[in-house]
Amino acid sequence: MAEKNKHKGEGHRERLRYKFLASGLSGFHDYEVIELLLTLGTPRKDCKEAAKAALAKFKTLQGVLDASAVDLCSVKGIGPMNLFGIRLVKAVADRYLQKKVIRKEPLSNSKALFDYLYLNMSTKDRECFKALFLDAKNRVIAVEDLFCGTLTASSVYPREVVRAALDHKAAAVIFAHNHPSGDPSPSPADISITRQLVFACQTMGIVVHEHIVIGDSRYFSFADQGVIAEINQEFKRAGTTISYDRGNPTP
Repeated sequence: MAEKNKHKGEGHRERLRYKFLASGLSGFHDYEVIELLLTLGTPRKDCKEAAKAALAKFKTLQGVLDASAVDLCSVKGIGPMNLFGIRLVKAVADRYLQKKVIRKEPLSNSKALFDYLYLNMSTKDRECFKALFLDAKNRVIAVEDLFCGTLTASSVYPREVVRAALDHKAAAVIFAHNHPSGDPSPSPADISITRQLVFACQTMGIVVHEHIVIGDSRYFSFADQGVIAEINQEFKRAGTTISYDRGNPTP
């Protein structure tokens, strides 16, 4: 009788679970990963077709994980209950990587920093600007999303950035934003706002260590390319008197 009560696909679901417990995600197709996540919130339903449909709609596993609840629920077979696993695993991964950065020195562990920023920012469909606030020993004390914009731009206000740094009692900061196009090459606007941010923070005694632009599997580092150092030298030559126009410093 128990065998007759088993729902369609239950044996397949069990095989997926045993396969994962035996060897992790090695050998899993991306749709099988999504399928496994959907089963967490779906007690008695075959999730294979819904998983394949989600992958077809959002193109990649990352795209599925980053999709909004509304967009996920637009996929046939996915509803408010069974998207639980997808949203949970993304939130857990975000927190796990953030914990690897918080209270650590990201300047000596750039891979952990990039892993966190890449997972958190690379698949966003709008430009978002994030700040990591550091203490005097260059350990991350807080991470905050400060601004979000459009597909190609986000408005960043140095006055608000400085205010947030002071609120966190930060001695230094690292900035990051994403390029939804996938190309991390900095635009003229990126270079300009980086210069404004360095000047504004330096005026308040806050060190800017880095500004990273996150693209598709790659990034651009303003520090690695010497841009931060050049701006710091410019600040020293200009002196420490800054005039402000609505929060944007102009030497």
